[in-house]
Amino acid sequence: MDLVYLQTFREVALRQSITRAAEELGYAQSSVTTQIQKLEKAYGVELFERFGRGLRLTSAGEELLKLAVQMLDLYQESKERLARQGGGTLSIGTIDSVASYYLPPYIQSMRRDYPELSIRLQPDREDTIVQLVREGELDAGLILGSGPTDPLLEWQAIREEPLVLIANPSHPLVRQDIIRLPELAGMEWFMSEESCNYRIMLEKVLRTNGIAFRVGLELGNPEAIKRCVMAGDGIALLPRMAAEEEIRRGELAALAFAHPDIRLSLQLVMHPKKWISHAVRDFIGRLQVRASGETNGAAG
Repeated sequence: MDLVYLQTFREVALRQSITRAAEELGYAQSSVTTQIQKLEKAYGVELFERFGRGLRLTSAGEELLKLAVQMLDLYQESKERLARQGGGTLSIGTIDSVASYYLPPYIQSMRRDYPELSIRLQPDREDTIVQLVREGELDAGLILGSGPTDPLLEWQAIREEPLVLIANPSHPLVRQDIIRLPELAGMEWFMSEESCNYRIMLEKVLRTNGIAFRVGLELGNPEAIKRCVMAGDGIALLPRMAAEEEIRRGELAALAFAHPDIRLSLQLVMHPKKWISHAVRDFIGRLQVRASGETNGAAG
């Protein structure tokens, strides 16, 4: 039996309402109802009865509540003890560019400080990551976005992530000091998948301003996009962290283009009710410390 069912049961007993319990837990009402029904089927008893406009525990429900509180407290204690030992799992969902170019130093430092910690990095689409965080499958998600997309989750902007328009160093646009939107008309684009936030943002700006564009290639990851830009005549929009090294080495050129509606930040997303281990808290703290240092450095 999943302990989540007992946690839900305890919340319904406390609130005396499936609706209020669902709001508190961040679940759909149907999900709470299903979990209670599964508990009743497992124990072969009714746990609640209608009382006016609310619910109250049956005698069987009262007995189960006493045991459930003990079981959940013991489970919490076990997790805290293991967390202090540095074991357990850190599950992070993120997109390819963040996984490849931003997180490696954090992952390595966590491995040094928590040798018994199992770290699971799961690259995926932004909407899938948010869904897995909502379902409790991930400890945290790190995505590039313009703001919260799910009000039931906790969001924190870690830092603004610059986006850069890149081209082969021999591309005609490289010679221009400033590039305006009309000068992008008719250009061939090498783009990421359709669900990518910065592609959606770019296409919206181009369409809104009547700028004709052609998607020459659609590629699944930043490395493939960079390689194609190096070898061809197309241009691409990427997070600057994904192209920083190639720009520094002169293998790619950053075009002199910026637009106020093409901006993203690195967003940390977590479920407000998910238990957070010591290792997860430490990981989040490291992200925040670096972000604070970057902000102060920029201000100075």
